[in-house]
Amino acid sequence: MIPYGRQDIAAEDIEAVVATLRSDFLTQGPAVPRFERVVSDHVGASHAVAMNSATSALHVACLALGLGPGDWLWTSPITFVASANCALYCGARVDFVDIDPDTYNLSVESLERKLETAEREGRLPKIVVPVHLCGQSCDMTAIAHLAKRFHFRVIEDASHAIGGKYRNGLIGNCRYSDITIFSFHPVKIVTTAEGGMALTNDGELAAKMALLRSHGITRDPSLMDGASEGPWYYQQTDLGFNYRMTEMQAALGVSQMNRIETYVARRHDLARRYDALLADMPIVRPMQTIEAYSAYHLYPVRVPEADRRAVFESLREAGIGVNVHYIPVHLQPYYRAKGFELGDYPEAERYYAEAISLPLFPAMSDAQQDQVVAALRIAVSA
Repeated sequence: MIPYGRQDIAAEDIEAVVATLRSDFLTQGPAVPRFERVVSDHVGASHAVAMNSATSALHVACLALGLGPGDWLWTSPITFVASANCALYCGARVDFVDIDPDTYNLSVESLERKLETAEREGRLPKIVVPVHLCGQSCDMTAIAHLAKRFHFRVIEDASHAIGGKYRNGLIGNCRYSDITIFSFHPVKIVTTAEGGMALTNDGELAAKMALLRSHGITRDPSLMDGASEGPWYYQQTDLGFNYRMTEMQAALGVSQMNRIETYVARRHDLARRYDALLADMPIVRPMQTIEAYSAYHLYPVRVPEADRRAVFESLREAGIGVNVHYIPVHLQPYYRAKGFELGDYPEAERYYAEAISLPLFPAMSDAQQDQVVAALRIAVSA
């Protein structure tokens, strides 16, 4: 089976993890801050806070921005459920903005219309979470303009997008947002097995997120209520969580970051090859905007809705591990119970009915890609 995504683990990655296992630290040692510096320096952000998952990072980011009961968070329905769930963890409410039919990212036009209506109704969002689907940036210039006009905060869900660019800057520099979130799940661009990171240019937000990821506990006397009682002393100053990343994960991440440009370049080579090989097929290939350089986490194609299941099953039977990204969040039973219905976000629903993610990962060979294309050609012509 050719998987839709797969981690690439090199000998140097294994050596980095083994060296950590032989060190004095498995948690809260030097590897985590080293990984944070490597990523923040690479993308051009001032601060980075590593955590045990991107979901944890989203949760903590929302809390750091003050999201709570009575507030609204808006995001795209075409994303993993964590992009919406993070609001519910804070006691806030969730709404969605339909997607652009070409990029599959959050539609700026739909966002502006929805904001204008919400302003009249007195229910503007506190936070908007644009999702850089498949690794391609949303139109962050326009979103940042709307954030200033309607006074909301922005968290970029860039779980797919480390290594991607927008307007000649690397995604993660937070030029257009308050916080950016990366994921290091095994099928992502670089991996720490499980892991995530929040980046920001705001020192106060970074300090708040660092506090919340570790039980809300500090050993810094300057942050304590009253004087320290001694070198052993710590205080819990907020209600935090155990969202810490381990030293082994961080060591793996540092090693993986040495190859990030090679990984993204190979993904682009494969995407260009798909574009050429699929050009004569009755499918819709992913569109790239001139302002974005995608990290190409995913390569989704669209087939006629009536044929999608048959094409999907044919590919699986041929040993091609295709997948679908994503089932619209508002159609999940949990969210339907909150009042969302089929028909609420027609572009998202149309995309879901037609989408199939083809295999794409750096170690994928041209021969494997030819096998995928040959199987797809048979499936769509059946």
